[in-house]
Parts: sequence; structure tokens; C-alpha cells
Amino acid sequence: MYPRKAENLFVKIPCCWSLLVVWFLIITTQFVKPHELPDQSIMFGINREIGVPEWDVNNLDYCYWPGILCSLNQTVERLDLSRHGLRGNVTLISQLKALKWLDLSNNLFYGSIPAAFGNLSELEFLDLSSNKFGNSIPLELGKLSNLRSLNLSNNMLTGKIPDELEGLVRLQDFQISGNHLNGLIPYWVGNLIDLRVLSAYENKLAGEIPDNLGSVSEIQLLNLHSNQLEGSIPGSIFANRKLQVLILTQNRLSGTIPESVGECKDLSSIRIGNNNLTGNIPKTVGNISSLTYFEADNNNLSGEIVMEFARCSNLTLLNLASNGFTGTIPPEFGGLTNLQELIFSGNTLFGDIPESILRCKNLNKLDLSSNRFNGTIPEEICNMARLQFLLLGENSMRGEIPHGIGKCIKLLELQLGRNYLTGTIPPEVGHLKNLQIALNVSFNHLDGPLPLELGKLDKLVSLDVSNNQLSGTIPQALQGMLSLIEVNFSNNLFTGPIPTFVPFQQSPISSFLGNKGLCGQPLSSPCDGDVSRENYPRKVSYKIVLAVIGSGLAVVVSVTVVVLVFMMRERREKLAKDAGIIEDDSNNRPLVTAGNVFIENLQQAIDFDAVVKATIKDSNKLSSGTFSVVYKATMPSGLVLLVRSLKSMDKTLIHHQSKMIRELERLSRLSHDNLMSPVGFLIYEDVVLLLHENMPNGTLAQLLHHFSRQPEYEADWPRRLSIANGVAEGLAFLHSLAVIHLDISSGNVLLDANFRPLVAEIEISKLLDPSKGTASISAVAGSFGYIPPEYAFTMQVTAPGNVYSYGVILLEILTTRLPVDEAFGEATDLVKWVHGASARGETPEQILDAKLSTVSFAWRKEMLAALKIALLCTDTTPAKRPKMKKVAEMLREIKQS
Repeated sequence: MYPRKAENLFVKIPCCWSLLVVWFLIITTQFVKPHELPDQSIMFGINREIGVPEWDVNNLDYCYWPGILCSLNQTVERLDLSRHGLRGNVTLISQLKALKWLDLSNNLFYGSIPAAFGNLSELEFLDLSSNKFGNSIPLELGKLSNLRSLNLSNNMLTGKIPDELEGLVRLQDFQISGNHLNGLIPYWVGNLIDLRVLSAYENKLAGEIPDNLGSVSEIQLLNLHSNQLEGSIPGSIFANRKLQVLILTQNRLSGTIPESVGECKDLSSIRIGNNNLTGNIPKTVGNISSLTYFEADNNNLSGEIVMEFARCSNLTLLNLASNGFTGTIPPEFGGLTNLQELIFSGNTLFGDIPESILRCKNLNKLDLSSNRFNGTIPEEICNMARLQFLLLGENSMRGEIPHGIGKCIKLLELQLGRNYLTGTIPPEVGHLKNLQIALNVSFNHLDGPLPLELGKLDKLVSLDVSNNQLSGTIPQALQGMLSLIEVNFSNNLFTGPIPTFVPFQQSPISSFLGNKGLCGQPLSSPCDGDVSRENYPRKVSYKIVLAVIGSGLAVVVSVTVVVLVFMMRERREKLAKDAGIIEDDSNNRPLVTAGNVFIENLQQAIDFDAVVKATIKDSNKLSSGTFSVVYKATMPSGLVLLVRSLKSMDKTLIHHQSKMIRELERLSRLSHDNLMSPVGFLIYEDVVLLLHENMPNGTLAQLLHHFSRQPEYEADWPRRLSIANGVAEGLAFLHSLAVIHLDISSGNVLLDANFRPLVAEIEISKLLDPSKGTASISAVAGSFGYIPPEYAFTMQVTAPGNVYSYGVILLEILTTRLPVDEAFGEATDLVKWVHGASARGETPEQILDAKLSTVSFAWRKEMLAALKIALLCTDTTPAKRPKMKKVAEMLREIKQS
């Protein structure tokens, strides 16, 4: 009865429940601080150390900050701060005891990796790649017994791989590529039973590959290229039969290729080139049904090329160049319908080119150069409709150049030099309209005249017909070869005058020697009908006299004008000073009404007076854009700045000066690796000057279009891809902040000392917000060639419009062509020219810059993937264009692959 009475009491007196709740709250609040979350102080401390722009510190619940995932009890379990351009001390992260996932990749962190990270006992994923961490790998990381993935790639780490990492017993993914690590690959790596990925390429690792690697592990990807490894390829890496990718190129490996390689039927890529391997290729290679790439060039392999490759139906690339292979090409290779590159150069192969090879319809590169092939060139050689590279030089090929060669309409390079070819150069060669890289028929036994049709090869860069018995004159029609740079007509029977064609006249004399009947420039022998030697000196003397008299008069007039100008200026300045109109130069300084340097260690190095003076001199002008003019300014301290002077149309900003200053200060704190934010500003009279750090490698436009281009980076596709990726990342970050760029062009992408791209003029895009301004801003936004078609009628700057402009930059990177060029003909601009390729009968490969796409199959594959992205970005319908974030993701996938 008593419990029932108590129950009735609470039912009859509801206030008792309220009193009980209040009492409970009073008691609990004595022990729990209000609003205090488990990792709150740590998270706010981390933000103070590295300053994550996206984190809203006004929101005390850090679990809702971007990149953070919390458990049910609000402890941080996942922290993803990748690709933010962050720097600072990250040691405090080690106090997040529940952390399972930590990604700090693609930032600017430097110094040592904190040893305290070894205290994160719950950590399963750690990615510190693509930063500037240096010194050795902390031994303490070996305490992370739950770690499954460790990525330290692309840093500046030194020393050896610590044996203490043996404690990472659950490790599945171990990546340390792109560092300066040395020493051996530890034996314990082979004992990691769950290991699937080992990537340690581009280091200084030495010694042998552990012979237990693969015997107990689940290894699927092994990439150790570009090290100093020795010894043999251990058969154990094939033991588990799960290996999919093997890359060991550019080491010092010796011995033979293990027979057990054939046990890995899922192996898609074998790259073992540039080593010292010997012996035969094992016939078991035919068992690898998934094989796509096989590269074993630049070794000492020997024997015959095994026909068992023909069983690898997915084979796309077979490269056995620069070895000691003998015998003939197995006719069974004709069944490799997916084959795209067949490279056997630099061996001692002989016989004919098998007719069966002509059935490889997807073949785009056939390189049989520097062998002993002694048959004829098949008349049906162009049955391989996609052939772009036909390299048969330095053999013993006989017979004539087939007339059917003209059907290879996609050919970019034709090398037939140093053979025993006879007959004439067929006129059908003129049908090879896409021939760009080279046409070489030198050191043969060709005779007859040069066909006039050669003049139709307007894209050809190099022509070599030397050391034959060719005769007749060099046709005037060859002046149609508008792209020609290198020519060689030497050691033939040519006669008559050399055409007055710039590429001919600028060629060395050696290009025409050995032709007794040739005359004209650049040869010293004049042609008949030239001015006689008797009259020549007299006429020359007459011209010299006139030139001397004219020069003398010019000098006298110039000196007189200069003296008068100085006298008049001095007199004018003296009168002005006497009248009080101007003061002495020491006092004649512009009145700086506002200015600030945001970076503390630059404040003493920047002199505002020197900045202003630099922008007054035209000799300091670097470029002029839609909204501003850029100057170079050297401070008395030696510091070099880029100064952006806003054009007159932007002077309305002066009337909102305080707002502008606040926005510039915010921009200075905007931290992204691919955005160029101001380091300061100053205002004098009605002029706004924005200060930036100097970019020593100029602009992307200069890199791509010959203006001070550095040759060592001209044909570097990985660098260009990295630049394209960086620009996309920067624009994607801007769009995430709802900022639309007003003038995206390759001229507004600057390159730092490491060729890292930084998108410029972001401050213009913030200060001149089109949504709050006038339509006139939209009307002038953008540079010619980059403006999307819809701007002509919408007059509105948009995010899809930015994507289009970026697509033009990506096409520039891929083709090395200007966005607008008369060479495009009716297409008028780069976008229309690229989109119209199929209508012209051109393949995507023919659009690409051949100096890059022909370097390797891998480069060409990546370039074609990037071309697809560029085509999506430049779609005429804005709604069909991907968002910048998606573009950046697609480019990352290309880069990572």
C-alpha cells in the first residue's frame, strides 16, 4: 500500500515532479561545466595553431566544423584537413585520444613529424603526404598498432626506415614515395601479413628487395622505381598470386625474371625497364590473362621474343627496346587486337614485318628502329588506321617506299632513315597532312626529284632527305611547309638556287653541302644572274656612304633634341619651384592616405615610397589585365614585390575605403596553396595599389607560349598536370566561398619558384562583386578567348562561366596553342578548333602537344583523360559543365593514377 500512496501523491501533486527535476539539474551542474564538450579546448587550440579558414569558432560545437567527424560522446574520431594550404604546429592534434582517421595531406606543414603522434593509440589512418615534413621518420609511429594506412609520400624525409615501425602489425597500405630516404627496405616489411600496397619510389633506397616480400603478405601493388636497389627480383613477390602492379624501373637489379611471374593472373602492369636484368623472358608470361603493360626496355635480356605474349589478349603496350633480343617477330602477335604500342627498337631482330601485325587495328606506335630487319615495307602498312608513329630507321629495309604510305593520314612521325630503300619519294607522302614531328628518309638510295606535294606538309617540323641520290631543284612549293624548323638536303645531286625561304636561309650551311649544283643562301656560292663581282663593291660602297651620312645626321639631330629637352625641362622646373608650384624632390612625395602590410616579417622590408615610384615607371610594367596593371617593385631592402594597380574604372572603391580595407585584410588571411592573396596595400590620391609576393617563374601564359619559356620544362607533362590540378583546386576553393572570379586566363595564373600555380586577381573578384555591382562589370569581365559564349547575352558572371574559362586554360596546357589564333581559320578560337576536330577527321591524339604526348604511352593516356575534362568544361550549354569541385576531383584521379 505504501508505494501506491507515494505514487498517488505524485499524481495528485505534479509540482513534486518539477521539484525533483530541478533538484537533479542543480546537483549535476555542480559537476559538469555548461557547454563544455570533451575535445573543445583542444580543437580551439588546434585552430589557433594552424588557422583553418572554414572553421566557425563562433560555433562552440566543433563536431559541426568541416572535416570533423565525432563519436556519439562527441570525441573527435576523424580529422580531415587535406588541401587547405595550412601551415603551423600540428603537435596538439596528438591530444585527440579517440582519433581514428587523420588526413593532413597537401598542405604546407614543415619541420619534423611530431613524435607525439605515436600516442594516438586508436589511429587507423594517417596521411601526411605532400607537405614539407623533413628529418627522419619518428620511431614513435611504431606504437600505432591499430594503423592500417600510413602515407608519408612527397615530403623531405631523410634517413632510414626505422625498424621500430615493425610494430605496425595491421598495416595494409604503406607509402613513403618521393622523399630522400636511404638504407635498406627492412626485412620486417615482408612479415606484414595484411600488407597490400608498398610504394617507396623516388628515394635513395639501396640493397636488395626482401626475399620474404609476398610470401606471407597480401601484396597487390609494389612500386619501387627510381631507387638504387640491387640483386634479383625475388620470386616470393608472386607467391601469393595476388600481385596486380609491379613497378621496379630505374634501379640496379640483375638476374633473371622469375618463372613464377606467370602465377599472378591478375597482374596488369609489369614495368622493369632500366635495370641490368639478363636471360630470357619466361614463357609463363602467357598465363597472365590480365596483362596490359609490359615494359622491360634498357636491360640485357636476350633470346627470342616469346610468342606466348600473344595469349595476353588485353596487352596494350609491349616495350622490349634496347636489349639483346634476336630472331623474328612472332606472327601470332597479329591477334593482339588491343595493342597500341609495339616497341622493339635497339635489338638484333631480323626478317620481315609480319603481315599479321597489320591486323592490329588499334596500333598507334610501331617502333622497330635500330635492328636488322631486311624485308620490304608492306604496301598495306596503313591498314593500321590509327598509326601515328612509324619508326623503321637504322635497319636493312629494301625496296621502295610504298605509295600506300599516303593512307596513314594520322601519322605524326615517319622515320625511314639509314636503310637500303630505292626508288623515288612517292608524291603520296604529301597526303600525310598531320605529319608533325619528323619525316626522315636520309641515308638510303633514293633518287629522282623531290615531289612538289611535300609542300602540303604545313605542320611538319623536321625534314631530312640527306645522303641519297636525289636530283633536280629544291622546289619552291616547299615554302608551304610553314612549320619547318630543321632541314637537311646535304649529300645529294640537287642543282639550282635554294628557295628564299626563311627556314632554309636560317639553316646551317651543312644542311646543303655535298650538292655541287646548289647555289644561293646560306651557301656562299652565288647563283647565275646575281650581281657581278666587278660592280658589286661599287654599289656596296655607295650604300655604305649613304648609310654613314644618314647615321651622322641622325646622331647630330638626336643629340641636339636631347640637349634642348633637358634645357627646357630644367628651366620649367626652376620656374615652377620659384613660383612654389612644386617642391624639391626630397619633399615631393605622394600622400599615402592608407596602407598596411599584413605579414609581420615583411613590414620592415616594404617601403611605400619605393612602391609608388615603381608604378610610375613604364619600364617596371609587367602586364596589363582587364582590371589592373601589374608592376615589378624592388625595395631598398632588396625584396621584390608584384604591385597591382587598379584601373580607373575601379576607383569607386575609394568611396568605400573602410569596407575595402576590411575585405583586403580578410583576403590576407585566406589560406590556400593555389590562391595569390595580398601581403599588403596602399592608397594615395585616387590610386589603389595591392602588394603581392614576387613570382619568379612568371605566368602560365609565358610558360606555354614561348615568352621566356624554360626549355627543361617545355615537355614535362607531369608538371603541366600539376599546374592544371592546382588551378582547379584554387578555383574550387573560391567557389566554395561563393566567390566568382572575374578574369580567369593563363595570364592570371602565376608560378612560384617551384612552378606551383597561384590564381591571381582574387582580390578584384572579391572587391568587385558582380551581384552587388553594375552590369558593366559583367560586360568587360574576362579576357578575349576565355569569355564563355553565354556572357554575350546574359551579361552575368557565373560559376559555370568560370568553369568554361578554366577549360580554355586546360586546352592551352594540352595543346600549347593560344586561345585565339589566325591558324584556327574559320574556327576562330581554341575551343571551336578542338570541338571541331572530329568534323575535320582528326583524332583526339592529333590535338595534343606532340612534344608531350609522344614521350610515353602513360603521358598520352593521361593527356587524353584531361582532354575529356576540358571538353566537358567548354560545353556550350552552361548547365552541362561540371562544377569546379568535380573538375578538381577528376584531375586528382588522373594525377594519382
